[in-house]
Amino acid sequence: MDTHLIAAALPALGWAVHGGMLTRRLATARRDPLTGLHTRAGFTARAERLLAKHTGALVVLVDLDDFKAINDTHGHPAGDAVLTATARRLGDWCGHHGIAARLGGDEFAAIVTDPAHTPGLRALRAALDRPIEHQGHALPVSASVGFCHRRDLAVPTLTDALSAADASMYAAKGHGRRNTHH
Repeated sequence: MDTHLIAAALPALGWAVHGGMLTRRLATARRDPLTGLHTRAGFTARAERLLAKHTGALVVLVDLDDFKAINDTHGHPAGDAVLTATARRLGDWCGHHGIAARLGGDEFAAIVTDPAHTPGLRALRAALDRPIEHQGHALPVSASVGFCHRRDLAVPTLTDALSAADASMYAAKGHGRRNTHH
């Protein structure tokens, strides 16, 4: 084989391998390693596109209530079990009509392009408030849920939608745990 051809092909092969490694690293950086959901960075870009494209979109913000008590009482593996179950429940609720993310800690977000294709916010709250089995214990779980419809925003930006959902969530917390503010 021609040594000039090999010498020319080796850098290209090296760059191809390097590019593949970077692509895998970027993909894992956009996914939360514990829950498999999008991270804040992975969610933001996709959610902004979905919000711009779908006038009927719904943005949901979820915050687990008293999550620190679960870690303190039952340990971090129990907390991890709660986080993964919450992620699965939120992702199942979105189905193929949206995306879910773990924004950090015990805070989650989702955007659905057509809320009529979900079981509804009451069903989401009921799913999130179910106990989680962990090492023979039923761990109580509750979440506060806030939301914002795109149509209610003067300017349909993700920042404004998340802010409105956050205000809705804290209004729900003001009405007591296990609430979804309407």
